[in-house]
Amino acid sequence: MINTDMYTGRECFLCGRNGCADPLDRHHVFGGGLRKKSERYGLVVDLCHHRCHEYGEAAAHQNEQTMDKLHRWGQRKAMIEQGWSVDEFVRQFGKNYLSEDELRELEAEGIEPERYGSFAICDDAELPY
Repeated sequence: MINTDMYTGRECFLCGRNGCADPLDRHHVFGGGLRKKSERYGLVVDLCHHRCHEYGEAAAHQNEQTMDKLHRWGQRKAMIEQGWSVDEFVRQFGKNYLSEDELRELEAEGIEPERYGSFAICDDAELPY
């Protein structure tokens, strides 16, 4: 029998559990000083507190691959929903998390993630001064 007193209508982003056995936490995909931006742009997910958020072997705060997966998902979501280029995402969140293949996938879906083209690195001999 399902304990409907604890059912929240939500589910863990990673494993799909509903939080009855392990309460769900709200996880900001980009944390620290970027928590408010994560909130503003909807870059938050529900995760099982013990198993997927804090303590499990593949938990977001324990496993680099899980965190990377969440960062890539967050960047993709932000770029699609906000109409951002890679440059704009980097201005907002400090780093590009998507591979060249993932950027090509976005292009194939009709999203134009303009690549870094706003600056160049020059050798000292090429500097105009």
